[in-house]
Formats: sequence, structure tokens, C-alpha cells
Amino acid sequence: MSFLPSNIIYNFLISFGVIVGASLLAGIGALINDHPPLKTMFNIAGSVKIWAVAVALGGTFSSFEAIEKGIFKGEIKSIIKQAVYVVVAVLGANMGYGFIRLIQKCGESIIK
Repeated sequence: MSFLPSNIIYNFLISFGVIVGASLLAGIGALINDHPPLKTMFNIAGSVKIWAVAVALGGTFSSFEAIEKGIFKGEIKSIIKQAVYVVVAVLGANMGYGFIRLIQKCGESIIK
């Protein structure tokens, strides 16, 4: 995997999409099961954040291999590249979480 801006965009949007997609589908499941959908969406968004980052990175082992290569073979560029990918994936997951929080806040204000 080369260090391209498109990979950074993919990592961000994949982690964002995992959070939003999982939360929205959990909300549909909550409606079917007669549970509160907004609360369920918020709980799921918080619990899948780490998985969204792992999915965006393409699995954890490839990242560990790249970091290992950087540490033991002296390839600092590899460590920096993986660090950027991890930070971008975390940002995407947090933005997805924030988006779900925004939906929850808007839903609560409409209900009141």
C-alpha cells in the first residue's frame, strides 16, 4: 500500500461508514424489537468505534507488520505512514460517533 491521499480518504470514510451504518441498522433492529432506537444507535456507535478503525486499516496484522518493519528494519517512513492511517481512521470513527450523537440530540429535541 503506497502513501496516497486516496488511501487516507478511504480510511476516513470506511471508519465513518462503519459507525454510521452499524448504528442506523441497529436503530432499525431496535424499532423491530420495540426498543428505543436513538439510545440503541448511540450505544452501538460507542461500542463499534475500535472495530471501525480495525476495518479501515484492513485488519490489524498488516498494520503490525508495517510497524514491525519500521522498527526492526529502520524504515521510519513505514511507521509514519501507519500512524497517519491510524489517526485518520480514528478521526473518521469519532466523526461518525459525533454524527450519531447529533442525530440523537436532534431526535431528543423534536420529541420534547
